[in-house]
Amino acid sequence: MVTLSKIYTKTGDGGMTHIGDSSLVAKDDLRIESNGDVDELNSVIGLARDVIPTESDLNEIMSIIQNDLFDLGADLSRPIEEDEKEKQYLRMSEVNIEKLEKLIDHYNESLKPLNSFVLPGGTSEASYLHFARSVCRRAERRVWALAKREKLNDNIAVYLNRLSDLLFVLARYTNNKGEIDVLWHPGLSAGGEEN
Repeated sequence: MVTLSKIYTKTGDGGMTHIGDSSLVAKDDLRIESNGDVDELNSVIGLARDVIPTESDLNEIMSIIQNDLFDLGADLSRPIEEDEKEKQYLRMSEVNIEKLEKLIDHYNESLKPLNSFVLPGGTSEASYLHFARSVCRRAERRVWALAKREKLNDNIAVYLNRLSDLLFVLARYTNNKGEIDVLWHPGLSAGGEEN
């Protein structure tokens, strides 16, 4: 269990911070930027939970995802060691990814088929879920940038990729199962097609 007895350490005052293996890195290091995007994603999911009814299955799913994102952040903050043993540290696994895939398949089954790209909007729930999806995509891009420089657990980026898909599906689900999705009309302001 984590115990936080003191909130400020003053380490960051010089632009440096500790990561999971206790090494000191710059606050603009890609590992810190990646974790920052994951933290922002978790915050946006918290906002989405505020507008999703508490008794809803979706609220429970979002709660589990928020916990997963803390696990993912712990994985991301600890560099992989050469002689690291299996289960020595908290790492994202294929099990985390498979759970997301099952949720995607389950909720996507009931959605109206798509014949256009979807714009963020519709219900408040959908809007926040689309917001979370876009932050998730950014986090994934940042993780891929870090992976070009350092060895990472491959499941981190894959989890974020599946999570953005799930957030898209759930946004459509909260738009009356896609019935009230806001659809893209190419060239609309230039006199393009309106239907």
